[in-house]
Amino acid sequence: MRLTTAQALLRFLANQWSERDGVEQRLIAGCLGIFGHGNVAGIGQALAEQGAGTRDALPYYPARNEQAMVHTAVGYARTRARLSALACTTSIGPGATNLVTGAALATINRLPVLLLPGDVFATRVASPVLQELEDPRSYDVSVNDCLRPVSRFFDRINRPEQLPSALLAAMRVLTDPAETGAVTLALPQDVQAEACDWPEELFARRVWHVARPVPEPAALARSLELIRSSRRPLIVAGGGVKYSRAWQELTRFAGDHGVPVAETQAGKGAVPYDHPAAVGAIGHTGTAAANTLAAEADLVIGIGTRYSDFTTASRTLFGSSGGGVRFLNVNVTAFDAAKHSGEMLVADAREALRALTPGDWRADPGWTSRAAALATGWQAEIDRAYGRAELTQPVVLGVLNDVAAGGVVVNAAGSMPGDLHRLWRAADPEQYHVEYGYSCMGYEIAGGLGVKLAAPQREVFVLVGDGSYLMMAQEIVTAVQEDAKLVIVLVDNRGFASIGDLSESVGAFRLGTSHRGRGESGRLDGAWLPVDLAANAASLGADVLTADDPASLRAALAKAVASARTTVVYVETVPGAGPGAQAWWDVPVAEVSQRDEVRAARERYDEARHGRRSYL
Repeated sequence: MRLTTAQALLRFLANQWSERDGVEQRLIAGCLGIFGHGNVAGIGQALAEQGAGTRDALPYYPARNEQAMVHTAVGYARTRARLSALACTTSIGPGATNLVTGAALATINRLPVLLLPGDVFATRVASPVLQELEDPRSYDVSVNDCLRPVSRFFDRINRPEQLPSALLAAMRVLTDPAETGAVTLALPQDVQAEACDWPEELFARRVWHVARPVPEPAALARSLELIRSSRRPLIVAGGGVKYSRAWQELTRFAGDHGVPVAETQAGKGAVPYDHPAAVGAIGHTGTAAANTLAAEADLVIGIGTRYSDFTTASRTLFGSSGGGVRFLNVNVTAFDAAKHSGEMLVADAREALRALTPGDWRADPGWTSRAAALATGWQAEIDRAYGRAELTQPVVLGVLNDVAAGGVVVNAAGSMPGDLHRLWRAADPEQYHVEYGYSCMGYEIAGGLGVKLAAPQREVFVLVGDGSYLMMAQEIVTAVQEDAKLVIVLVDNRGFASIGDLSESVGAFRLGTSHRGRGESGRLDGAWLPVDLAANAASLGADVLTADDPASLRAALAKAVASARTTVVYVETVPGAGPGAQAWWDVPVAEVSQRDEVRAARERYDEARHGRRSYL
């Protein structure tokens, strides 16, 4: 069959499927794209020729920013449990380099996205061409090479004949739970338009079977021995529990054996908040309940977690009460299973939990009952934070928590992820969608669009602060265009409040964290900027409602839910928070300073870091 390289690429992608547990779905469910000279005559032409945009096998979705389109693809892939993904195409030049942040976010979060940036001419007949990076060391370098370190697989297709092997390798990585992340195929613009005779077999329907690796028997035996010798075990549930859809097995294991369950950001909701074993969030943004147990546990059973510094409180949390602590790490990726010198159980989370059957063993009854009492105490803290009369950020979350039953809450950066992690009552394992692997400002609206495309039957609530909104709000236009209704709660606290608090604590005096003009001194301490974010949202096509107290917020959210249109609920919050950080986080403080408050902060820092453990 004679087709251009771009036409062959799209025909191949439209025939790729993934399968797990006997259920098949399209592996590449659509293509997001912004067109320029580097891809319009290749992939753009091929998409138009196949009728894209008409909900065909590979529908086209327009986007307004290249980074945002990757965020949309990430939101989609996470909602589909990594079994289905979206492709993203851009031109060479700034379009391609705009992909880098999104690619890093996808790879850090172990989520599959397919990136198809255009590239400079493979023939080099007219070099240097528009937007070409001229590297005097080599002519085979382009700006797309920026994507190499943030991609799990990268290839440049310099000849049409190279396409089949690259595509097969790309699909392998996208469907491998242990390897997945951003996959980049750089496509020189002349090669995209070049025709070739392709074998029909390339376009046959192909099913990629997503594995559920089972535990190796000897490792399973060692793991069971660790569990049976433990009296004070604590489970740390990470994102792997949710990607594996292992929440029933986790809930059953915890209940049968009296083991409390703490949750990372990615794992939150793995057990219902009101389950007897649930002790809530762990780490710097965790609950006092989970962190107290982490300090005293003699065995930490990490399931599908990569143990980020927030989870471990920069390695000061586990075993900090002075007793010994051991780790049993269940993970589909050996790289993560080996952390903290843990016993490695390299397996799918669901299959591992089904195999971990320690008979009639149970955790110490006093430990189980203490965990339940600590969790009950923390629920009272949540009630206090949610119940204040002022419209603080935790009160906003409390009202939304009541309204959002059955929906999905989406957030990413600032102070809200911490409050959500500590306070949100997740009754549904798929309700909580907070990107915190990269903590990327600007993810929220674009990621929420991806969630809605992946789960159109669910209400999607996007929580975004004013600082993050100003970085990337334009995908509201795409949501309106695609009738992908979002409820966007825009919380305005006039700046970067989270980093402002951190800035003050380390002696940077909130520099650059408030939306103010310059005062008479020349510092940024003048009048508040006359920014109207509600008007901006309306200009992008959204309906806009405002709220200034808990009652009006509840009414506005109810109206937004009832509407068929993307709606922004604009809220100005007042200072006042719920319970703050329950554990340390390592942010180095200046070792020398002329200011007393900075020297005092350094003393506190030096004292805290002495609690760091090597876990050797």
